Amino acid sequence: MFKKILLSTICSAVLVGCGNESGSTDKSQVQDKVVESTTTVDLKLNQNIQYPETKQGKEINEYFDMKVADPYRWLEDDMSAETAEWVKAQNKVTFGYLDQIKYRDTIKNKLEKLWNYEKVSSPFKEGNYTYFYKNDGLQNQYVLYRTNEKGETEVFLDPNKFSEDGTTSLAGLSFSDDGSLAAYLISEGGSDWRKIIVIDAETKQPIGETLVDVKFSGVAWKGNEGFFYSSYDKPEGSELSAKTDQHKLYYHKLNTPQTEDPVIFGGTEQQKHRYVQGYVSDDSRFLFIFAAVSTSGNKLFMLNLEDKDAELVTILGDTDSDTGVVDTKDNQLFFITNRNAPNKKLVTVNASNPQPDNWKDLIPETEHVLTLTKGSGYFFAEYMVDAISKVNQYDHQGKLVREVTLPGVGSVSGFGGKQEDETLYFTFANYKTPSTIYAFDPKSGSTDIYKKPSIDFNSEQYESKQVFYTSKDGTKIPMIITYKKDTKLDGKNPTVLYGYGGFNVSLTPSFSVTRAIWMELGGIYAVANLRGGGEYGKKWHKAGTKMSKQNVFDDFIAAAEYLIEEKYTSSEYLAINGGSNGGLLVGAAMTQRPELFKVALPAVGVLDMLRYHTFTAGAGWAYDYGTAEDSKEMFEYLKGYSPVHNVRPGVNYPATMITTGDHDDRVVPAHSFKFAAELQAKHKGPNPTLIRIETNAGHGAGTPTSKRIEQAADAYAFTLYNMGFKELP
Repeated sequence: MFKKILLSTICSAVLVGCGNESGSTDKSQVQDKVVESTTTVDLKLNQNIQYPETKQGKEINEYFDMKVADPYRWLEDDMSAETAEWVKAQNKVTFGYLDQIKYRDTIKNKLEKLWNYEKVSSPFKEGNYTYFYKNDGLQNQYVLYRTNEKGETEVFLDPNKFSEDGTTSLAGLSFSDDGSLAAYLISEGGSDWRKIIVIDAETKQPIGETLVDVKFSGVAWKGNEGFFYSSYDKPEGSELSAKTDQHKLYYHKLNTPQTEDPVIFGGTEQQKHRYVQGYVSDDSRFLFIFAAVSTSGNKLFMLNLEDKDAELVTILGDTDSDTGVVDTKDNQLFFITNRNAPNKKLVTVNASNPQPDNWKDLIPETEHVLTLTKGSGYFFAEYMVDAISKVNQYDHQGKLVREVTLPGVGSVSGFGGKQEDETLYFTFANYKTPSTIYAFDPKSGSTDIYKKPSIDFNSEQYESKQVFYTSKDGTKIPMIITYKKDTKLDGKNPTVLYGYGGFNVSLTPSFSVTRAIWMELGGIYAVANLRGGGEYGKKWHKAGTKMSKQNVFDDFIAAAEYLIEEKYTSSEYLAINGGSNGGLLVGAAMTQRPELFKVALPAVGVLDMLRYHTFTAGAGWAYDYGTAEDSKEMFEYLKGYSPVHNVRPGVNYPATMITTGDHDDRVVPAHSFKFAAELQAKHKGPNPTLIRIETNAGHGAGTPTSKRIEQAADAYAFTLYNMGFKELP
């Protein structure tokens, strides 16, 4: 594997989150359920809400001679005292509401008990040490440990000591070839802007100055001399929302000032791209540069680091494909690509003529989507078969060694490692099976449990069922539904329907503490694999982009209708949830079909589709969305589903709790602020329309455990209360 940032393999998540976490239960909790609900419960809290007054400005945006009012434009100014006061007032109302839900603390206590177990990552070797991440239970951040050859274990990095409140997180780690040096990235307050700190791995003492203003970057070491990293020029105006357009690749030589770091790529108008990354081959011979203008499709360049006079070689000069480097061996390069292969394939080529005309298929495209890792001198091809994992092992000649025997039906991740590693590791999980780490012998193919979490969750009590339902245009869509085996399908089960549907992202089965709690309370959890994702390759992705984006919303709405028709639930007991692009999904679904859902939980959502591209790196999302400036037709299409622009006066919308972070510089909080203001001004009916704004928090990554638990407890309490449930036992 190339020296990319080495991230912790464990990413905790809450109901609205961006990852997954294993979980444990207490036997005494297994029988706890929400008491029977009734729609006649008097939701007194909803009758007494006094929303803060949100002033309306007179700003007008003009698109193709059409004027569009933007009355809440002032909320885009995240640095203003006026916006800060609005945030404070909204949180006062929201937390005042949540404080009065009697069983909110009970849910929080259950989550804390479930969360409080030891979580350990797969080990990895660097130099003379074996490293692993561990969380004792409720630590805000995972701690990085290491064990020496004598079996002695010590703390290497403890992010819990980075800040008093746990909001500064470890955002990446990369070791030099011999493991003697380490560069780690930190994120403060959830920001995408990072700092890089270099240390001597043996003494753990800092080397040189701390690099600042780094964004969307890996660390690619060039021997022990220095490393490549990426960033933008510091934007003018707000660091949170100001637009960033030109990404650059820099080289930092150790013990020199950052101000002297030369630009390797991206410093000219001809090399202007929104995303630029550098990766160095394991043998340190080649620097590969990936350059893209959007989140799909990249150019690819190569530089011979052994030749001081070498010029940059263009491997791919267009962005018509997603192409990545998997490995190099002697003078052979190995790429994974969807160029002329929507489901991806592995190709090989000689470094002397690396252009596509010379590529040879090594692992051909199949009917299933391919992802690749490499370790111990082998390639491991993971195929998604209806979002379920299948793994084949190949040698460097493309010969099938074996199909890897997996523990069951679910998702696997791992198998990555160095050439000399004799043991590789992978993690297996599904929606009802906690993540378990397995040790794999690549020579014999034998598999043994390496680390199974000590949890008291009985997977046998639950059922996880994959169904295929029909969307509006007749397309079959897969969905996995998980619940207790004794659940009666009578239409009265509290249900959370989750979706994403964008950016070629695939939702595969995973285990989560918060889902376990939801199911123990008698809830059903359903995940729909919508178009726009990557479950069936590039064609599936493109079927949910630009002028086809409505397909994603139709798929999600059809999933809800299926759950109701099959009596898993009904509109009175159905909540929808999604984050980021999934927040857009929830916002569009609830404004198009408000009567279909009881509760809506849009998190850190892209909600103003006419202006999303004017903030930070938002213009890079245009491959999926298009922009309002592209054409009159594109403008009208975006305006037709943009959640902020489709809140109608006098409509009874679902009970809504929007969530965002005040330091989110990925999807700026103005999206959520505007949507909340529109709902509160126009909604008519008994359902609350609240916004919960996490302070000193970003898009989700690195959120402390304590905050994740609070966020999940608040989401569950809000959801169950508005479904009409009485107190918990």
